[in-house]
Amino acid sequence: MPRTVRDVVFVDGVRTPFGKAGPKGMYAGTRADDLVIRCIRELLRRHPELPGERVDEVALAATTQIGDQGLTLGRVASLLAGLPKSVPGYSIDRMCAGAMTAVTTVAGGIAMGALDVAIAGGVEHMGRHPMGEGVDPNPRIIAEKLVDPSALVMGQTAENLHDRFPELTRERSDAFALGSQQKYAKAMADGKIQADLVTVATRSQELGWGLASADEPPRPNTTLDDLANLKTPFRPHGRITAGNAAGLNDGATASIIAAEDTATELGLPIGMRLVGYAFTGVEPEVMGYGPVPSTEKALRRSGLSIDDIGLFELNEAFAVQVLAFLDHFGIADDDSRVNPWGGAIAIGHPLASSGVRLMTQLSRHFAERPDVRYGLTAMCIGIGMGGTVIWENPNYTGAAA
Repeated sequence: MPRTVRDVVFVDGVRTPFGKAGPKGMYAGTRADDLVIRCIRELLRRHPELPGERVDEVALAATTQIGDQGLTLGRVASLLAGLPKSVPGYSIDRMCAGAMTAVTTVAGGIAMGALDVAIAGGVEHMGRHPMGEGVDPNPRIIAEKLVDPSALVMGQTAENLHDRFPELTRERSDAFALGSQQKYAKAMADGKIQADLVTVATRSQELGWGLASADEPPRPNTTLDDLANLKTPFRPHGRITAGNAAGLNDGATASIIAAEDTATELGLPIGMRLVGYAFTGVEPEVMGYGPVPSTEKALRRSGLSIDDIGLFELNEAFAVQVLAFLDHFGIADDDSRVNPWGGAIAIGHPLASSGVRLMTQLSRHFAERPDVRYGLTAMCIGIGMGGTVIWENPNYTGAAA
């Protein structure tokens, strides 16, 4: 039977407020699976036009697939969220790009006709499950010099990136980090972020019940002097600090991905249209450089150039990683097209969940910017990879005069 590739669309996305990992974080007493279940339920509540039985798949990512982030999370969360038992699900791990990979994986199934509608997202409770918990790296990786030992510590890979590109100074990283905090604070004050968030009931032995309704990591009063005085934990006299890197965070995301004809049939909104995507590998020792070749590959395969991209949502695992991307493509550090409402340095980066946060935020930008036709979401990925997804704005009416 002949097959026709179908257009794939991002319908909508939501996320929990992101919390600080650890015993004092707002999600210290909350299960990881309950975070992503809350997101799925909210998507279904916001879109009653989507019958549960029309969901063909639930793909959920977690980097540390153990405990309450294990047990085929996509299936278990689907059941607990109230979807019909006929809806299957599965788990994905591509470290930081888990949710991004969940989206691209179900998109492939939708494009070739195996699925019509899917839910894709991710969760990471780094307070309960620190990155690397329970893993057993093969000693050959180091013994046979496949990678330098620094490749297994993300902060050290960021220091390596500073070494490789001396022009990416700590001062530039700190200035970029300050900009992230300021842009996020302005976006919150302007009511831009709130539409993404779902409230989460929390519990603390000390404080009792609470309600998480806002991100916990942002530091809106940060100054350059504050950033300059921070320690460099990964290297004496280094350049990576807690101020110019994303923290350790807890949080979850979920999105509805559909065939465009199915979205139209059901009356679902169309936030973005998928153009193309690419994942690539780089030297694990400079993991943060990954989005450069993945973006080049995605642009080439989509028939576009970097000049066609009007909005960028780049995951700020480390400021230096974003700066390396910007320098490569000739984009200014403070270009208004880049992370207009701030990024992970302010908001947080609960590893496998972050890809859908980027997409959700880009979709919100598209709704406000009919003069922008294309945007992209990109991120570096642990163990030396990069991922990029290019999207088209369905609201595009032509470039501004």
